[in-house]
Amino acid sequence: MTEASPRLWAVVGATGTGKSDLALDLADRLRAQGNPAEIVNADAMQLYRGMDIGTAKLPEDERRGIPHHLFDVRAVTDEAAVAWYQPIAREAIAAIHGRGGDAILVGGSGLYVSSVIFDFRFPPRDAAVRARLEAELDQRGAAALFERLRERDPATAARIDPKNGRRIVRALEVVEQGGTTHGAALPERPELWHAATRIIGLQTPREQLVERLDRRVERMWRDGMLGEVERLRDEGLEQGVTASRAIGYAQALAQLRGDLTQEEAIAETQALTRRYARRQVSWFKRYPDIEWAEGPVDVSRLTD
Repeated sequence: MTEASPRLWAVVGATGTGKSDLALDLADRLRAQGNPAEIVNADAMQLYRGMDIGTAKLPEDERRGIPHHLFDVRAVTDEAAVAWYQPIAREAIAAIHGRGGDAILVGGSGLYVSSVIFDFRFPPRDAAVRARLEAELDQRGAAALFERLRERDPATAARIDPKNGRRIVRALEVVEQGGTTHGAALPERPELWHAATRIIGLQTPREQLVERLDRRVERMWRDGMLGEVERLRDEGLEQGVTASRAIGYAQALAQLRGDLTQEEAIAETQALTRRYARRQVSWFKRYPDIEWAEGPVDVSRLTD
């Protein structure tokens, strides 16, 4: 080991900026220095088995022999909740540190990353309250519940997509238990969970990133996105609360049902991906002490 205490690296940024490549290069560099670094996934959709093409998941034979953790750990019928993810991610990181290596957390799911690297605590849950709110969501729709949330907790409502019924229900669940916020946001003064943490943010000029993302979506369909989604549908994808709503997968399902043409499915996926990338940039810009870099990054400058 070259450090007295193993570090936690976080490689973050918008989708399509090259986070996986940087994480691999960083791990390679550290391992060449005698540090048995390993990689931990912080992309919510890459947790799912079989969701490969649409998430740009790095194939096993391209992982350079570096141990990767928390990829392919959920079935598409499982819900991926950040409160479930946080403890297992921290457990994986602690285990890597126990083996004497740095842990490299890589992904663009801002809430997932934040839950691991910062002192991030979750409000209580109540299954009965949630079931009642979910039934109301089915009967009355997201707009009615969002209006109630805006009246009772306007600060939280301002952070939530008015069409995201799942998050509206979660926020109201907390409010009904006496909470004033649902907590799914970066704390105002975030404190690190692991003191020896270094956050590397990858960025790409906006026009270049948009072009790259649009081409990537087109490539997804050429590489067999519909076939992947058809197989996952047989495994229950349409019943999955989280997986079925993933960008690209929801559109491919709509195409398979005949609700969208292929052109429409691709265009909608491109638009949603661009919007998601903007949200990611906004989220990570709030991180204190983040080190921004534009790829390709010379990892020797990070480790020497």
